[in-house]
Amino acid sequence: MKRTHNCGQLRKEDVGQTVTLAGWVDRRRDHGGVIFVDLRDKYGKTQIVFNPDYNADVLKTAEQLRNEYVIYVTGKVYAREEGNTNEKLATGEIEVKADKLEILNAALTSPLAINDPNEECKENDDLRLQYRYLDLRRPWIQKKLLLKSRFLKAVYDFFYANGFENIETPCLCKSTPEGARDYLVPSRVNPGKFYALPQSPQQYKQLLMIAGMDRYFQIAKCFRDEDLRADRQPEFTQIDVEMSFVNQDEVMEMFDKFVTEVLGKVWNFEPPRHIRRMKWAEAMLKYGSDKPDLRFDLEIHDVSEIGAKSEFGVFKNCVAAGGKIRGIAAKGCVDFTRKQIDELTAYVAKYGSKGLVWMRVKENDEVETQVGKFFTTEQLNELRDAVGAKCGDMMFFIAGPEKVAATAMGQLRLEVARIKGLRDPKKREFVWITEFPMFEYSDTEGRYMAMHHPFTNPLPEHLDMMLGGNLKDCNAEAYDLVLNGVEIGGGSIRIHNPEVQEKVFRLLGLTEEQVRTKFGFFVDAFKYGAPPHGGLAFGLDRVVATMEGEESIRDYIAFPKNTSASSPMDQCPSEVDLQQLQDIHISVQMPKTAEKK
Repeated sequence: MKRTHNCGQLRKEDVGQTVTLAGWVDRRRDHGGVIFVDLRDKYGKTQIVFNPDYNADVLKTAEQLRNEYVIYVTGKVYAREEGNTNEKLATGEIEVKADKLEILNAALTSPLAINDPNEECKENDDLRLQYRYLDLRRPWIQKKLLLKSRFLKAVYDFFYANGFENIETPCLCKSTPEGARDYLVPSRVNPGKFYALPQSPQQYKQLLMIAGMDRYFQIAKCFRDEDLRADRQPEFTQIDVEMSFVNQDEVMEMFDKFVTEVLGKVWNFEPPRHIRRMKWAEAMLKYGSDKPDLRFDLEIHDVSEIGAKSEFGVFKNCVAAGGKIRGIAAKGCVDFTRKQIDELTAYVAKYGSKGLVWMRVKENDEVETQVGKFFTTEQLNELRDAVGAKCGDMMFFIAGPEKVAATAMGQLRLEVARIKGLRDPKKREFVWITEFPMFEYSDTEGRYMAMHHPFTNPLPEHLDMMLGGNLKDCNAEAYDLVLNGVEIGGGSIRIHNPEVQEKVFRLLGLTEEQVRTKFGFFVDAFKYGAPPHGGLAFGLDRVVATMEGEESIRDYIAFPKNTSASSPMDQCPSEVDLQQLQDIHISVQMPKTAEKK
């Protein structure tokens, strides 16, 4: 069954040729005895004409055709008559008049609107996933997967050209603490023992550097048993990279080059040759987030000193208790209604804020507020000038513990931008976030924990601070690459000194026995000569979705899971029978009522 062309290939210069095409019936139209069919495959669509004057027998067969039938057609290419061309199709200047037709497969009526050109699914998500093989026929869904495929080719080409080796690491590994829950796999040949599916190849790629591989990359499958959201899946793909004998600047410069030579070419735009860098502390102060969206200019300001001088108890008491006051100038929002302000107050409450103070800048730059009696005119003017507000602007302030004030104001900044339409979907703003805290205190655990992972190296100038036990102020050689407010990649320089690694484990509260149990093989490897090394991992699907201006990664995965981490198509995860459990040495104690049955 040889096709001479695909359904997106024929053009006006092909007129007169006899061609053979195959594909799915996208649409069928009967115009008074002449049947028109749009034939579709992955490459596009071609109009096929079944005309009794051309071949009456073929027309009779064509009368059976319905949407999604699979057919094989041979015919001659004709130019469409003037006025009948279709500018929306690449093949819109021609049509094929069929003289042979074979129906390869009939099809039931599809539960999904496959040929809807609006690129908006009218079906609910579970129905789409139940019939995912039909969902994937939609040209605009296929376009996303094909884009990802082209991106992957560019990724491979880039790393091979820059001296990296593509090396696979195991999918059955030892369970180690990485931050999320492991998926566990029982071993039949090792009764009572379990493998874990890798959350990332973190330890393996570091071992490859100890092994002397120098530059490694892998398109790695990763698995995390965590709650799902739009940009998360239980199994996802990572562009995983590690390099030896490098410092932080060299790793980041390699990925500045990656953005230019891979993202820039695949998406046909010109990114900056050197991506802007911003320290974590600056990002949290100015944007309330370690993944700031820089597509719009709306900075957060610390007004704690001004607020502390006022007689407003909320501000004064907050600062006295060690908290902070953060404020923004919402440009052109002076006409926000009370209802809108109440909605914003409720919105920031979800992030720990106990209230939202608002002030309007009226004509002559006069500040109007319901709490004005607690401030002098000079203090109100100071607040206005500190946040950069002008006539026609609304000022918002949040007071609380520093982390709460920063995060809540960061979310308010994004919400104001959404309401005012400040985020340009065509704009792409990259930024490196650097110098993350090495540790963060966990109230639930009652101790300090590694912000990234326990193999992250402290800043060289903070090493003595860390060794002295000052965890609060110690920063790490960690870095994230952020695009339009989304972290698309993150990495760090790793600890290569076994004594420093041992100290970090101790500072994290791990005993010698716990270290041996969890990381014994890993710690031992470093005693045989480890080079300085560092790396980075990109979320493959997240990069493509973010470059396309979408939040959800699901349409860039052929067979994703739903928000319950299950597949409506094949009912995965599924129950197993008793024999399967016995084969892997798992015994099941059945309820007595079930035993009787």
